[in-house]
Amino acid sequence: MVYLSRIYTKTGDGGETGLGDGSRVPKDHRRVHAMGEVDELNAALGLLHANCPDAPERDLLRIVQNDLFDLGGDLCFPNAENETGMLRITPKQAERLERAIDRLNARLEPLRSFILPGGSPAAAWLHSARTICRRAERAVVALRVAEPINDNVLVYLNRLSDLLFVLARIANDDGRADVKWVPGQNRGN
Repeated sequence: MVYLSRIYTKTGDGGETGLGDGSRVPKDHRRVHAMGEVDELNAALGLLHANCPDAPERDLLRIVQNDLFDLGGDLCFPNAENETGMLRITPKQAERLERAIDRLNARLEPLRSFILPGGSPAAAWLHSARTICRRAERAVVALRVAEPINDNVLVYLNRLSDLLFVLARIANDDGRADVKWVPGQNRGN
């Protein structure tokens, strides 16, 4: 591992950044955009931890944060299918999320209505993280249209958004405090 003695390198001052293979791309490149969305998602989970000590499954969410760093590392290598020995998102990581979703969802009543993001502070943070996760997923899809990526990245992000939704319901007293959508509630007001 390389440690820098200072935080700034000045190599990005011209609007380019380096990828894991040493190549340089503009900072608005699809790959950099996707990595940035994943980074924002990770930061949102950090805010959840800092602001909601009662958030459900905190240990699992720390594992997810580590996975998201792995996922960013996966994305930072173009032509990833030709690399060996790289840190890659694997099917087992998404399977871990699936097991957690199944375990947690079993204690929830089935939804009979759409729910609004909100409720408890932890649920609101989890809903916010879920929407950031969906945005990251869209950015990765846009990248995949232009360049090959590890398909496990998309699977992981898709499962993670489902997990965050379920966790938001858990944080709302196992769904009992979910804020239900009332279609047309404000028409005519």
